[in-house]
Amino acid sequence: MQPEIKIAASILAANPVRLEEEIKTIEMAGVDLIHIDVMDGHFVPNITMGPFIVEGIKRITKIPLDIHLMVEHPERYVKTFAEAAGKGDLITFHIETTKKPKEVISLIKDAGLKAGVSLNPDTPTESVENLLDAVDMVLVMSVNPGFAGQRFISKVLPKIARLRSMAPDELDIEVDGGITPENISQAVREGANVIVAASAIFKTNDPCGAIKTLKQKAEQAIREEYHSAAKPHQIPLRKGGMKGVVKK
Repeated sequence: MQPEIKIAASILAANPVRLEEEIKTIEMAGVDLIHIDVMDGHFVPNITMGPFIVEGIKRITKIPLDIHLMVEHPERYVKTFAEAAGKGDLITFHIETTKKPKEVISLIKDAGLKAGVSLNPDTPTESVENLLDAVDMVLVMSVNPGFAGQRFISKVLPKIARLRSMAPDELDIEVDGGITPENISQAVREGANVIVAASAIFKTNDPCGAIKTLKQKAEQAIREEYHSAAKPHQIPLRKGGMKGVVKK
């Protein structure tokens, strides 16, 4: 059985001048996670948020944080971000940035947080397959990381399907980049259950409505899969949607 659908709002696309207001808005909309992109200007060509932003966000919301480290030498930053975050939050690092991923995972878990590993669109799934039992989540990038507003790269869909076919039942598979109401169903059908959305939420006139639409589209994709029985996935809907588990 696959974990429930979750929507993660990426504040990379939020208005930085109105960040608290934006977070309160998505909180009222029932978003599941706040996705925080941390970029160092080296691993990706952009510089974004540091631990003080994470600490500030923790003060204004109880929504779990999904901290995405797009940095070289992630082991150097785990402790600082873990201290700024809280128990039950999640830190994800990129497999491309370390030769000792199991050590990074241990650092995250020893700090009391959940651990995730991410791979870029051109990185093969084989690079993380031996870690599926060690992490809480695998993040499949569906754009080249660094900037919001990019187009979804559909060639990652078979990677999502392969990882879901190999993953423990409780493992979250997240997809990040270029997600819209028009393509969210593709990712869900292949086995993604945590969906990151940035511009699709914050660049609309109605972020609350956008979150609702994304959830509805994901649930519609599950219902369609149930009727077609086309793939061997088992995807439960989030609470409030269709009850039970879709079995194929």
